[in-house]
Amino acid sequence: MKKIILVLFGLGSTFTYAQEKSSNPVKEKEIEGVVLTKTKKAVEQKADRTIFDFSEQPQLNNGNVLEGIKKLPGLVSTDIAGMMYQGKVLDVYLNGRPLNITSNELNSFLEGMPANSVDRIEVITQPGAEFPATSGGAIMNIITNKNANKYLTATYSGNYSFTNYDKFRSRTSNSLNLNARNKIFGWQLNVGQNYRESMLNSNQGEGLLISNTDRIGRGYFAKSGMTFDLGQDRLLLNYDIYHNNNDNYTLSNGFADLPYKNIKDSIREGNFKAFDAAHTLNTRQEAVVTYQKRFADKVQKLDFQFGYTKSTSTFDQDNIFRDIIYRSPDEDIAPISNGNVLNNTSDMKIANFKVDYSQPLKILDGGKVSLGGLYENQNFDTESRGLTNLEYKRQTTSTYLEFQAKLKKFDFILGTRAENYDISGVTRIIDSTKTVVQKDLIPFNKFKLFPNASVQYNLMNQVYIAANYNKKISLPSISALNPNNTTFQGPNTQVTGNPNLQPTIFDNYELKISAFDYAFIGYSVSSAKNQVAQIIRKNGKNLYNEQINISNMRIHNFNLGLPVPFMIFSKPLSEIMKFNFNPDKINFMYLYAGYQKHDIDNLNNNGFWIFNAMAQVILPKDIKLTANYSYLTPKAGYFYFTAEKPFNNNVDITITKKFLDNRLTVSVFANDIFNGQVMQVRSNPPGGGESVVLRTKYDSRNFGLSINYKIPTKNKLAKEDSSILNQTKKEETGGVMQQGQ
Repeated sequence: MKKIILVLFGLGSTFTYAQEKSSNPVKEKEIEGVVLTKTKKAVEQKADRTIFDFSEQPQLNNGNVLEGIKKLPGLVSTDIAGMMYQGKVLDVYLNGRPLNITSNELNSFLEGMPANSVDRIEVITQPGAEFPATSGGAIMNIITNKNANKYLTATYSGNYSFTNYDKFRSRTSNSLNLNARNKIFGWQLNVGQNYRESMLNSNQGEGLLISNTDRIGRGYFAKSGMTFDLGQDRLLLNYDIYHNNNDNYTLSNGFADLPYKNIKDSIREGNFKAFDAAHTLNTRQEAVVTYQKRFADKVQKLDFQFGYTKSTSTFDQDNIFRDIIYRSPDEDIAPISNGNVLNNTSDMKIANFKVDYSQPLKILDGGKVSLGGLYENQNFDTESRGLTNLEYKRQTTSTYLEFQAKLKKFDFILGTRAENYDISGVTRIIDSTKTVVQKDLIPFNKFKLFPNASVQYNLMNQVYIAANYNKKISLPSISALNPNNTTFQGPNTQVTGNPNLQPTIFDNYELKISAFDYAFIGYSVSSAKNQVAQIIRKNGKNLYNEQINISNMRIHNFNLGLPVPFMIFSKPLSEIMKFNFNPDKINFMYLYAGYQKHDIDNLNNNGFWIFNAMAQVILPKDIKLTANYSYLTPKAGYFYFTAEKPFNNNVDITITKKFLDNRLTVSVFANDIFNGQVMQVRSNPPGGGESVVLRTKYDSRNFGLSINYKIPTKNKLAKEDSSILNQTKKEETGGVMQQGQ
């Protein structure tokens, strides 16, 4: 065992040496026609984050972003309770800016974004004081930026896949990335589309509602950026737009307690059959202006940024037909009702201004101080059938101060963030007398301090022990607050948000040992007050889907990751240590295991294990085979749900070959080969409500082909420049996420 550990540590050291040689800023030199390039790491562990490369991993980028995210080791993504990474609730960012959406709206947004448009995903498990306290437990930052080059370059990415369950369904995506520079400015444009046909079958309440849904999703996006170099300083202009246009056609049947049309205020039990058509239209626009002031000392920086986001959404559901047969001792009537069931809209506007400053500090063996501030104003209005039923306003003012220092083998971080919140609004409903009733939201007007502290002890090069603490807050998401339903609603189901949800306060603790950026072992606990959670309860023959606050809960998480190169089984240690490894050229396996337990008062939840194994095998002709297996143990508690079947139980295979001097990459893939991906849970509503069994099955087994083609340019030695798509920091080291909003 000791020999194996030494081999892994030695291999990691060699990996690190090979990577460090190529990860330094590239200084282009023409040496007998050779162009220097750098190799990305598939999974990289840092003290405060884990970085997953998407651009060079076909098994992650051959579908949409949501499909790729679900393959990340340690990440749990469900339709019922959102996303968690290593036991921490994730706040989802796009290019360093929060999306402000969760649940089904987030899933729809990510399904409409091709995975080949993503460069990398950074999961920041320990957000420092420079990140907003509203980042909650952790941040998942989806970075779509690509590098801009001098002179015109272009890259095309395309994907086709299909499923064949009850019928044949197709999915396509295409994107084009153009970038160029001249003596005055640089520009970049990334455009793409996504079309997907899919199936969703569900059984709620063991036969109360059985539905089969045909889904058609259309997504379009355009990201543009311009940069002007003003001496050492830089001005960045960005504009992005995302548009989703989705149709769902649902055939459903079941049992319900329904109002009887012939007798006023009478409820009768009956069975029903229905066919509904739902249409969702979402548009998100974002404009950002950034000015970066630079100094002779590269550690000293001053950034100003102004951003404006507008997001609109409409959701319509029309009942094509509905047959209802009342079960009554004296009559059996089958009335038919047609018409519009839901007509909901929402409008969100966010404006913010932020400033960040940092400079070196002469303390201990060297240090750095960072400070800054943020002002943000958010307005969110919803409308249902012509009535504005929610007006939500939030104003946030914050400032932060953080110190970093080194002392021999120790690294220290100590900081705090002060945030002031002013949240208010009104709700309106129409009561039984057809009168509009207006109520004020529960106000949240508080000033709070959010400290953070970290200490890291460096045992040896690239091997360290780190202990972290931070206090954070998570504001209820727009989709959780929205009183309007934005998903399919059957005759016996009600899906609503809760505009009276209160913010969640987190105390996050973590201890982690990391070796060579790949191997790690860690334990963390998050203590949450007023955690927002989804509940599903049953009342008679009807089902209710709601959002509530959990007064107190704790999430415990133990996890470890380990790379295992296959050569340790065939070569001696002395020979292995002579290799200068490129991880893209060797056979290896990456193993991940995590244990998570949700500790909620008055609820006996069992913990669950998460297992993930990814293997890479280099076949003849430099063909690469990548296999991914993920599994999550059943009979475990996940907030107010118990998994009766594993959330994850799938095997994915991808085969990749590069052609034309690596300009063309072709992959064929098969996802969920054994069709094991299914969600079946039992709800545990608080207060002793009647539980409900929910079963959901997507057409997750799919097969397809993806290509990535770097269109040739005459300027093969064009100098690489920083990305300019919503990049808010001109980092000399590269790979560091821009500061959050």
